[in-house]
Amino acid sequence: MSALVLECRLPGMLTTVQDGGRWGYQGKGMPVAGAMDLQSFRLGNILVGNDENDAALEVTVLGPTLYVSDGEGMAAVTGADLGFRVNGQAAPMWTALAVKAGDTLSFSGPKSGCRAYLCFSGGIEVPVVMESRSTYTRAKVGGLEGRALRKGDRVNCGEPKPLWKKCEGLVCPGELRAVYLSDAPLRVVAGPQEDLFTAKGIQTFYGSDYAVSNSADRMGYRMDGPEIEHTAAADIISDAIPLGAVQVPGHGQPIVMLADRQTTGGYTKIGVVCSVDIAALSQRLPGHGVRFVKISLDEALSLVKEEQRKRDELRRLRAAWRSTPRSSVPFSAGGQELPASGEAILKVDGVEHRVSWEELQEVK
Repeated sequence: MSALVLECRLPGMLTTVQDGGRWGYQGKGMPVAGAMDLQSFRLGNILVGNDENDAALEVTVLGPTLYVSDGEGMAAVTGADLGFRVNGQAAPMWTALAVKAGDTLSFSGPKSGCRAYLCFSGGIEVPVVMESRSTYTRAKVGGLEGRALRKGDRVNCGEPKPLWKKCEGLVCPGELRAVYLSDAPLRVVAGPQEDLFTAKGIQTFYGSDYAVSNSADRMGYRMDGPEIEHTAAADIISDAIPLGAVQVPGHGQPIVMLADRQTTGGYTKIGVVCSVDIAALSQRLPGHGVRFVKISLDEALSLVKEEQRKRDELRRLRAAWRSTPRSSVPFSAGGQELPASGEAILKVDGVEHRVSWEELQEVK
């Protein structure tokens, strides 16, 4: 068996290689980058048997057309519904699908959301730069020469893990998938400079409707709406910018900082969007409405733990799916509890051997 090799026939609007991000180099001025919708990205990797932060393709609005020129492996699309197709036929999302040389993967157009993740068993093989394969296009770092896919590009995947074929047909249950409710408010914890806004300004931020502006990109989503009032000037001594930080410059319009955000900034931060809701925001297009609601740090931590629980549950389901014979025990994503381990008795040269197995998770 050979690893998948993909040829880009059409690049799509913006298709880049992304992984879990280039963490640990912000102190040297290097942004994190990585997938915008981390939960969908990680669930896709789990479906195809990868480590959850392995490199995949982030597809934006209009997807690419990719021809499988060599190899075989597993593919899964998660995140936004951009009309995924295999060999011209509509294909299910959130499902591990076997693909092989001669197949064509494409997208017919957006139906909901704007960012999907095309994950392949073995992950996307591009050079590692600062411990990450993520593309940061502004500095032309990582991915494929630091840029989006172009027509004619050749994309290599890594060798899939053993027993990868046993992932075929696995479906991520609906209750574990990322939820993108267009009218749901974004949950925010208090920012480090909340005290530099007036009571009226804070009330405006949490009590008003905003819209994603036309200048929204992977670096940050600018909002259009009522001006947020400062107590004095909007400038501060530059400090670190976490994912989801809500900066408010002197013009009073909030900016939510995202994956390609700069490492430091000198504008006041009224709040920080909970990491769980970054995914929902990253799926909204210019003109879509945005509201903010304040939550406590403990509530935000509980939401993060719930996201981790969902990933752990999908790993458990994958282990059960791999270890259960299809002919004897049908898989039910939402119901029947299946074992993640098993036993068998093998007879070799007339001697019986009891064999047991259990999938072990990598400890990092």
